[in-house]
Amino acid sequence: MESIFVSEMIGTALLVLFGDGVVAAVVLDKSKANSSGWIVISTGWAMAVLIGVFAAQYSGANINPAVTLGLAVSGDLPWGDVPVYLAGQFTGAFLGAILVYLAYFAHWAETEDPGLKLAVFSTGPAVRKPVANLMTEFIGTFVLVFGVYAIFKVGGVAEPSLSAGIGPILVAFLVWGIGLSLGGPTGYAINPARDLAPRIAHFLLPIPGKGGSDWGYSWVPVVGPIAGGIGGALLGAAAFGHL
Repeated sequence: MESIFVSEMIGTALLVLFGDGVVAAVVLDKSKANSSGWIVISTGWAMAVLIGVFAAQYSGANINPAVTLGLAVSGDLPWGDVPVYLAGQFTGAFLGAILVYLAYFAHWAETEDPGLKLAVFSTGPAVRKPVANLMTEFIGTFVLVFGVYAIFKVGGVAEPSLSAGIGPILVAFLVWGIGLSLGGPTGYAINPARDLAPRIAHFLLPIPGKGGSDWGYSWVPVVGPIAGGIGGALLGAAAFGHL
């Protein structure tokens, strides 16, 4: 169980380090990548998923509470293991956020807009409509988890070679596609740990001129992904068989 915790912690920490890191690179003032755009953010998050999945292969590389809960509901993960997975994911996401803070330490004071500083750590809606935002997060996470089942099942049989080889690459492409196609409305959290733990880090860290952490919106990138992950796992198991 300790190995599961460590695996998920490392994988999720790398996910957030690379993912929040690319957002920081694009939005923070004086960064050499400033204003390089959505394609850079989407690509960076895809690479974040790639390294996170490879790093957390020991535990099956959930690195996402929505995936873990979806697998548990569908019967593909024992419920007794869920707390360890979640603890590793939230701990790793918090540590990854701290590393991003340190990596861009010189840029916080150089950036005036507090909204941009929050955007490094957590998502926010382009148009604040909670029901619509919730639906966007549901759809994105549904596609993510359903896609994982589609990728890792071959002819109804789990293919081990996919896990160690091309599988993580295909998942990274899946997340890239989700970001490009569905990320515009909410910033595609599609992962409660990726959003909530860094939001807590934003709240706690001594970031100059940071402003509020937008707790009024914080439930959307938690509830939407969890519901979408469960739905995607149930349909994926029904369509392709259990992992």
